Amino acid sequence: MTYCVGIEVDEGLVFAADTRTNASLDDVRVHRKLHVFEYPGQAAYVLMAAGNLATTQLLVSRLGRDAAERRVPNLRDMTHLFEAAAYVGQLLVDSQVHSSHSEHGHDGVNTQATLIFGGQIAGERPGLYMIYPLGNAIAASPETPYLQIGESKYGKPILDRILSPATHLEDAARTAIVSLDSTIRSNLSVGLPIDLALLRDGELRIGQQLRLGADSTLYADIHQNWSRRLEQAVDALPRFPWETLDR
Repeated sequence: MTYCVGIEVDEGLVFAADTRTNASLDDVRVHRKLHVFEYPGQAAYVLMAAGNLATTQLLVSRLGRDAAERRVPNLRDMTHLFEAAAYVGQLLVDSQVHSSHSEHGHDGVNTQATLIFGGQIAGERPGLYMIYPLGNAIAASPETPYLQIGESKYGKPILDRILSPATHLEDAARTAIVSLDSTIRSNLSVGLPIDLALLRDGELRIGQQLRLGADSTLYADIHQNWSRRLEQAVDALPRFPWETLDR
């Protein structure tokens, strides 16, 4: 399984994804689900995917090749982000069809994928989209400034409580890590390492990228601090009428 979250705030975009695929008791693999496309001075994009790995790899390869060969259309030469999202959506549909043909004879193989796609094109504000297997896309909004794909339910409450367009970019990134940590704690199919990327408004590049694994001091500190503060918050909640005052 997979969990990816994208966040849009006034200062820019945050992307975070786990890396576990084909999780089972005896088959745990790590694959990158967060992919960066940068074109200095023109645009920067991040793509995250949940679903069929072959479809995703084909899509990422095609996006890179189209831009390198300056095919029309391509990510490098886009002028509007919604057009870029539509282009990615069409390539997703094509990639699913190709993967389906490749899997011919393998009954029950689902070649679909769902994407979070975001970035910034020169002259525009950053934006964030969810792209469905049919190629259609929806954008994040000020009312719900985040998008999730994969195993989303465990990491959703913290996003609803904390995030708003005014949230600082680094605070949004910490919130994303807590959201991933909550999911990892409750679901064995989502696991470390976590890939994190930040795009600050106006920079047209992915300014910060991190991979947080089991040996990451930063991840351990966030995990331990969040657990401790939750325990303290519960302990500070109002007492029931029947509880003793000296507890």
